Amino acid sequence: MSGLEIFAVIISVIGVALTIKRNMWCWWFNFLAFVLYAYLFYTFKLYGETILQFFFMVVNFYGFYHWLKGKQQDHDIRIEPIKTSTVIWQMLLAALAGLAFGLSLKFWTDAAVPMLDAQLAAFSLLATYWTSRKHIATWVLWVFVDIVYVGMFIYKDLFLTAGLYAAFVGLAAFGWSQWIQVQKKQQLAGTEAA
Repeated sequence: MSGLEIFAVIISVIGVALTIKRNMWCWWFNFLAFVLYAYLFYTFKLYGETILQFFFMVVNFYGFYHWLKGKQQDHDIRIEPIKTSTVIWQMLLAALAGLAFGLSLKFWTDAAVPMLDAQLAAFSLLATYWTSRKHIATWVLWVFVDIVYVGMFIYKDLFLTAGLYAAFVGLAAFGWSQWIQVQKKQQLAGTEAA
């Protein structure tokens, strides 16, 4: 456990808590967490996670822009619906991208756990995209992804980060419940306005 890992964990928790609250500052804290973890994961030969952090940085700016310009209701970020068919094809696409990325890591790097690392990276990227689009489905996906991350980080002796991801499971479940409540309020306000 290093000072870098401790600092990255603290910044990550702040970023997720701000995301749950739909606070625009979440994007800045998350960006810093991505930078810190890119370096940390590289030192542990988790190359899929390292590369993922750079994708997160790009999606982070997209999410900030989308939230900034997006529809707002009562000064809050408006939660947007997603079709079941969209969820299915995007998850299938993520699985295929993860497979291709995992095979690349397996054959061309000394990655520690290439296939698992790649699949987690692909589904994390999808969950981050869903966050940027303000879909409640993001929290459901994060719950499952974070549970698997806990096991991988324990395997790699990143115990503090495993603890962080265990906390992320709880935070994602809490975020899910919070966003459901907000969506109900937004739908009720929309019905009353019509």
